[in-house]
Parts: sequence; C-alpha cells; structure tokens
Amino acid sequence: MKLLRCGKKGNEKPAVLDKNGIIRDLSSHVLDFDPKNLNFKTLEKLEKINLELLPEISKSTRIGSCINKPGKFIGIGLNYSDHAIEYGAKIPTEPIFFMKATSCISGPNDNILIPKNSKKLDWEVEIAFVIGKEAKYIKESEAPNYILGYCLVNDVTEREWQLEKLGQWVKGKSGDTFGPIGPYLVTQDEITNVQNLKMSLEVNNKNMQKGNTSKMIFNINYLLSYLSNFMSLQTGDIITTGTPFGVGMGMKPPTYLKSGDEIRLSIDNLGEQFHKVKIEA
Repeated sequence: MKLLRCGKKGNEKPAVLDKNGIIRDLSSHVLDFDPKNLNFKTLEKLEKINLELLPEISKSTRIGSCINKPGKFIGIGLNYSDHAIEYGAKIPTEPIFFMKATSCISGPNDNILIPKNSKKLDWEVEIAFVIGKEAKYIKESEAPNYILGYCLVNDVTEREWQLEKLGQWVKGKSGDTFGPIGPYLVTQDEITNVQNLKMSLEVNNKNMQKGNTSKMIFNINYLLSYLSNFMSLQTGDIITTGTPFGVGMGMKPPTYLKSGDEIRLSIDNLGEQFHKVKIEA
C-alpha cells in the first residue's frame, strides 16, 4: 500500500493511493497515521477495504508528511562510501547516527525555508524506514518483522551549523522544514528489493545526486538491529539512512541553496518531492 496524508497543514486526512493512481480518503477507517494508529494491525485492517468504494481526494490537494508526530526522527551519517569521500571523512566502521528534531518535518512539496543567519543550506536525498512495532535488541535477520514501510526524505542540512558550530550535528539538521518526508509511506510488499533502488536529486533541473541504495555501507536491516541495541525503537519512529555522492558541500567550489531554487528528488517506487526554496519570513 501507498499511504499518505492530505489537506491543509495541521488538518491532514489519512489517505491511500489506489491501483489506478487515485487518492482515496481513509478517514472513516483510521484517525491518522501517527504512532498511536500506525502499526501492523492497522495495515491488516486497511488491506481488507475495497479502496474503490472510498471517497476520492482531488490531486490538487496538498500532501502532508506521511507520518504525523513520530516519537523519533533518527538520521544515519556517511552511509555511502562516495559521500564519505566527498565529505573528507574516513569510511565508518560502524554506523554514525544523530537526531533530527521532529519539528523539522514537512510535506513532500512544501517550501524549504532558509533560516535567519543561514549561509550554507544543503540537500540530501535519502530513503527512510518506519518502525511498525517496538524493537529492542533485534537480530539483523529479524529486522523486516519490525519495518512498517519506507519513504522518501530530503535530509536538509545547514552545513555551517552542522560542522562549524560546537556540539552535535542536530543543530544543522533540525531547522523548520529541514525534514520533508513522503509523499507516501510504502509498505514492504510494494518493494521487491529495498537494497536496489535508484535515487536522484536535481536543483534547478540540473542533476546533483544519482545513486542506488545498493551502495549503502550498512544496509537497512543492519541499521535497525544496530540502533535497537542503544535504544528502543517505537511504532512510527523514522530512521533515514544516509545520502549518496553529490551534495552541495562536496562541489568545487561548494554550492548551497538560495532563494528561488527548485529541488526535485525521487527514489524508485517511493514517489517524488518538489520544493521551492524561500527565505524565512
């Protein structure tokens, strides 16, 4: 299933994309796609519905984040060897992870805002996985039993705040609109091989990133297992898994986002995002 949330910000309705590409209203069957309602039991219930009998939602309706108010938004750093090289870092021997404030989450086509005093705003196309039930001390082989689905993420990053300010990466990862997710939460059955998906990102119609999830240093099942040894992962938690080569910071000279830029990114089977970059009012 391809699950999504549609409507004005703060008033989104749960929805689903049917086999004909029509968005259908699920609000009569589930209150929202949030940690309380988003789980394997909900999926089983939704799978029994005749989607074609549900009310249609206009394609012109705004699409919000596919998950509402997750408990955690975790990022994985330097998980593609080519990105680690352009970053000027050694290849990690174990996963590097950090937190993004959940207040950074926005819709897949919402504007990306340049915060006050920001000078080095950058892009990162990524695939994320979403937890479907509590996971703690999980073996890598058991990981698929805990993954509800996958979604597209733009891990927007302010590089000066991330790397030149003291402390952790969270400062450069958490600005408002720094976490567009969606359009869809795509369930596992829709993905033949999650470790072989093409991913790309363009800025102003120029290709900047072109990669494949097969190039991850640490695969998704390993990441879930690894993280579950340090903290319990709860239903609805989002873990975004790193970006391939081609970020603005790695260019010569470095290139960063400016007001008026347009960003388009996609991953096979997970849909597409489109953003306009604007200065925060």
